[in-house]
Amino acid sequence: MPAPAHQGTRSDRLRAIWRHRGLAAWALRPLASLYGVLSGLQRALYAWGLRRPQHPGVPVVVIGNVIAGGAGKTPVTLATVAHLQARGRRPGIISRGYGRSTQDVRQATPDARPQEVGDEPLLMARASGVPVFVARQRIDAARALLAAYPDTDILVCDDGLQHHALARDLEVCVFNSDGVGNGW
Repeated sequence: MPAPAHQGTRSDRLRAIWRHRGLAAWALRPLASLYGVLSGLQRALYAWGLRRPQHPGVPVVVIGNVIAGGAGKTPVTLATVAHLQARGRRPGIISRGYGRSTQDVRQATPDARPQEVGDEPLLMARASGVPVFVARQRIDAARALLAAYPDTDILVCDDGLQHHALARDLEVCVFNSDGVGNGW
């Protein structure tokens, strides 16, 4: 399988700088604070009912993390799907498709190109055997998946913890050995 589409990107370098708390990380702190304020405002809009999350009509399990990248969401997503299948459920996976060059809603099939669907959705499509759909708005991916595979009875959303527009029935927050990152 080719290297991840986002390997060695600017965001990877920023993540490495942030994790080490050096001079560059101190310089990024004001941006992190601004991000925190904007993220909190977005959460508040949903909490206050000024924005309403949309539910696709089947249970939704969101797998996410609180640090930037590398916490193990994709393996947990695959394990969750396998667990659900072992119990007779018919899951599907939805994702944003980070790192892809396309902007539309599309299915990540095992023969897709990572540039079109993202490397992690492609890996999940190949490893899980369940339908995987990507879209910038997870509800759009959910609706497209359910239209194409109406027997799907539960959705697992990879990396959607901060995507409040999608209503969910269960959230799983994944932590790796980095804990909460650099502690800031």
